[in-house]
Amino acid sequence: MTDTHRKDLPTPRAIGAPGRVKEVASAANPIVKDIRALSQKRHRDETGLFLVEGLKLVLDGLEAGWQLKTLVVAKAALEGGSETLMRAVSRAVALGTDVLEASNKVLEAITRRDNPQTAVGVFQKQLTPLMKFDLAAGRVAVALDRVRDPGNLGTILRTADAAGAEAVILIGDCVDPFSLETVRATMGSIFAVPIIRTKEADFLAWRAGFQGKLFGTHMTGTTDYREPDYGASATLLMMGNEQAGLTAGLAESCDLLVRIPQIGRADSLNLAVATGIMLFEARRGALSL
Repeated sequence: MTDTHRKDLPTPRAIGAPGRVKEVASAANPIVKDIRALSQKRHRDETGLFLVEGLKLVLDGLEAGWQLKTLVVAKAALEGGSETLMRAVSRAVALGTDVLEASNKVLEAITRRDNPQTAVGVFQKQLTPLMKFDLAAGRVAVALDRVRDPGNLGTILRTADAAGAEAVILIGDCVDPFSLETVRATMGSIFAVPIIRTKEADFLAWRAGFQGKLFGTHMTGTTDYREPDYGASATLLMMGNEQAGLTAGLAESCDLLVRIPQIGRADSLNLAVATGIMLFEARRGALSL
């Protein structure tokens, strides 16, 4: 039966109660409109929810223990006998998640793609409070100052996951890590790396009690990034805004400013590339202990 009324929005259920499976055929459905609205940061902030596109990423989120609020699946794929998709639906229902069997038109409206994937998940956001974050000796984390490009942030989260970083700290006016563009670029690593959001003043207050070393990349840095002994203590890598670099306050808070030597004509590296270089160098130093 087609679900078309606001009264049919999911309602709280007892813990352990199964989810409900409904069919939606119109992009004008109120539930679909609510899900589509999550493409806007304001609605993500208001609801604490975000979109994940693709069955693999949905399963990654479930495996990581994140709360799946709603699962939207392609009705045609279910009718076509997709076993993986059917298992995902069964698992979601068992967890108490509502499942929407959607037409291709509905999935196109939600994802804003002509060829949408067969599953879209609505997950509860998770952030780690800065004051609860403790970086142990021999471990590495990344702090980003006002990163603005969603592709850069998504790639950095994916790289941080691959390098075994403990967290990514977002300082100041950074792009939303839960935007659909950023989540796509993480390829599932959004669920693997703790994310911290903070203001510069709060970060500097936390940094005053940080017992490890803070290394920043900066155009005035005179030390080659390969020279420091990253593995000697807890290592926090500070990377600046794509155009402006680090603020003066953040640069001054670093124990050492380093540079990545370049021999070509380019005057700078892409932020995600530079962060990847720094991360794997720092991890190499830590693993050599």
